Amino acid sequence: MPKPGRLLGYSRHLPWRRPVFCPLHLCPTFAKPMTTPVYLPPVRSVGLAQPLTWLARGLNDLTHAGWVSWAHGLAAALFGLGVSVLAYRHFWLLAGVLSAFLVVGPVLATSFYALSRALERQQRADWGVVRRTWLGWQRSHPRAWREHDYWCLVEFGLLLALAALGWIVVSASLITLLAPEPVNDPMDFVRHVVLAEGGWLFELWLALGSLLVAPIFASSVVAMPLLLDRKATLSQAVLTSWMVVLANPVPMAFWAALMLALTLLGLGTVFFAFVVAIPVLGHASWHAYRDLVDASGLPERGENVA
Repeated sequence: MPKPGRLLGYSRHLPWRRPVFCPLHLCPTFAKPMTTPVYLPPVRSVGLAQPLTWLARGLNDLTHAGWVSWAHGLAAALFGLGVSVLAYRHFWLLAGVLSAFLVVGPVLATSFYALSRALERQQRADWGVVRRTWLGWQRSHPRAWREHDYWCLVEFGLLLALAALGWIVVSASLITLLAPEPVNDPMDFVRHVVLAEGGWLFELWLALGSLLVAPIFASSVVAMPLLLDRKATLSQAVLTSWMVVLANPVPMAFWAALMLALTLLGLGTVFFAFVVAIPVLGHASWHAYRDLVDASGLPERGENVA
């Protein structure tokens, strides 16, 4: 089915003059010198309202995937609720776990990508799809670390987790040093940071958070679906994600705002809205990838991912 938008051919290759370092040397395209151009799949430009279409498609996938998708949303809601109850009086532990959960969300949404891909191919979207997606890497042979396989998804998840940890350290240090009173629970944060006289501390906290979240969003907005769907390296996936954002700055800003709004809705309803919001966002992210990236030039992965 043709995808909406205009194809941007300039993103097809990207030459590099220097090797790029990859932590743990897991991903081959990062680990070896880039003396030849790196193939990047072309990206498309879309209209401002296209993110609303992705949400509608995500809701449609939720209804067709049924209880498998609902169960993931329920698990996310119960996880958030459980952490809030257990760590309510330990604000930074609570903030750390929830922040890590949200930052690593693109990895955790892999099940939704797999279910949406199965529905798109008119295949059964059941627990078998989820199980084969998550366990496929275990059947990889020893050389899998050096090839275009599922380990790049694992590596990307680890990098996102490190980013979340960095934000918690910076955030906790900032609030601890500058807040007029100790912050021990969410209500203390509201009183002493959000509603503090002058208000500059909360604005500074938001500004620092934006500096971290913006590059994470740009690096991951289509990276995980691409890694799941095609035999691409981590560098190809991340650079393609950046090309998508650069080609569609306003629609992607709108998409980020919608994701933030649904996340805040979930937090505002004591996580109960996550039962619907998390699956819809996960499925919608698959459709965003399909609309924004022409990945036909990359070989497909099998259903088992590996």
